[in-house]
Amino acid sequence: MALTVPPPRFPLSAEPGGGARKEPWDGWGRWYEEELGWATAGGAPVRLLTGLAFDALVVPAAAGHAALRRVGRTGPVALMGLRMSLLVAPGSAEELPGLLDWLEWGGVALSLSGLGAGGRITAPPPPGRPVPPGAASWLRPPRSSLEQDEAPALPAFSGFGSRGGDAPDLVRLVDAVATECHRARLTRARAGLFPDDPAAQPLAFS
Repeated sequence: MALTVPPPRFPLSAEPGGGARKEPWDGWGRWYEEELGWATAGGAPVRLLTGLAFDALVVPAAAGHAALRRVGRTGPVALMGLRMSLLVAPGSAEELPGLLDWLEWGGVALSLSGLGAGGRITAPPPPGRPVPPGAASWLRPPRSSLEQDEAPALPAFSGFGSRGGDAPDLVRLVDAVATECHRARLTRARAGLFPDDPAAQPLAFS
């Protein structure tokens, strides 16, 4: 009686021929660690750890785009779905609540948060690599170690963490982002999110 041998089944990490199958994120962590000196957490996808080389301001993408048009140059900016992460100098997330109070945004509901020590953001593909469907992407990519002299500094308080005034200070960036987050909230309200609120109704002219 002849035995029927089933065809071989290759593990998920291998291809026929014995070679390892390259996943889209293979090598991403190594690039960030070796080229930029950024700490990463492995997995799929790779994560970039905040609170070390940078913190992140996380905002709705629409508000972030509007704020970027106002402030011009910034540090690296990443997109993930409907959220945007603006990279800022380490320590900025800790200062964010007090800064919002000082700018008179304290107590206002804003879709704005800061990620510092212990946080992480999804790593986009390194600049120049294809972006898989649904992955994060760089809107304003970081520069490699060979290009650092040409890269804008991370936004920080004036005189701290900036080089030659080539990046906006943190106060200006936070104020622009908070303004656009609030403006987006009012726009949603006028569109019917709070239909019973008289202040949210459009003005009528006779």
